[in-house]
Amino acid sequence: MEKIGRLITAMATPFDKNGAVDLKRVEELVEHLIKNGSDGIVVHGTTGESPTLTHEEEYELYKTVKKAVNGRASVIAGTGSNSTETTIKSTKRAQEIGCDAALLVVPYYNKPSQEGLYRHFKAVADNSSIPLILYNIPGRTGINMAPETIAKLSQIKNFIGVKDAAGDVNQTSTIRMLCKDDFIIWSGDDSLTLPMMSVGGYGVISVASHVVGKDIKAMVEAFASGNTKKAQELHIKLMPIFKVLFITSNPSPLKYALSLMGMDCGVPRLPLVEPMEKEKELISKVMKELKII
Repeated sequence: MEKIGRLITAMATPFDKNGAVDLKRVEELVEHLIKNGSDGIVVHGTTGESPTLTHEEEYELYKTVKKAVNGRASVIAGTGSNSTETTIKSTKRAQEIGCDAALLVVPYYNKPSQEGLYRHFKAVADNSSIPLILYNIPGRTGINMAPETIAKLSQIKNFIGVKDAAGDVNQTSTIRMLCKDDFIIWSGDDSLTLPMMSVGGYGVISVASHVVGKDIKAMVEAFASGNTKKAQELHIKLMPIFKVLFITSNPSPLKYALSLMGMDCGVPRLPLVEPMEKEKELISKVMKELKII
């Protein structure tokens, strides 16, 4: 979907030295992302440390990013939670603020059935009109949303696509097979972007685009235009950074990488911590090898 974009960045949330959300740095990070190829920005997602942000901080982030973007990219609000009522409330607020879409994660911890997942997401669609993107990430939620459930939800007009972070290209293929052609699949794993595009994916909701956005943009555009050799070359080149940014729980490695680039976004909020020294050394090594720093 052109309005949302092929390269969407799941934006980190900058904190100041006291651990408060740093809205000035948010604006600076938005500029950096747009300058480096992001077509859209996810606010208050996993990379944005949504579990430790208050609703007041969440809504202020939506407003700040929407204003800073100023129509130059899409703004996707990460409104999902493991409470249907809370998800509906946040999605309505994002719609009122003027966000372009909402990203809805599979409810975590309470492990609903496939029928429960369907009813949860349908309830959000029934109570909002903003475009909705499903977000399947079993490694963090503890449950996989089946392709059949995704296909059933894709029949509801609000749902425009899925962020597929299940890590299984076979599952991606099944989603593509079961869903209508205009239902968009974004890779939720940087390292699987190209493989997923080869079976019908459209682009990526990326973490690594904070540091190698132009190269990722070139990769997805090369594949989309039929230059598969160039796309493959870029994929192989970028694999080390794709991997090292997940050497420990996201976004800890990313925030350290940004600090090395002179874009200090603070340290993660507990229970996440900074990478250990050996992890920092590996992150720095890969970034130097790729001439990022």
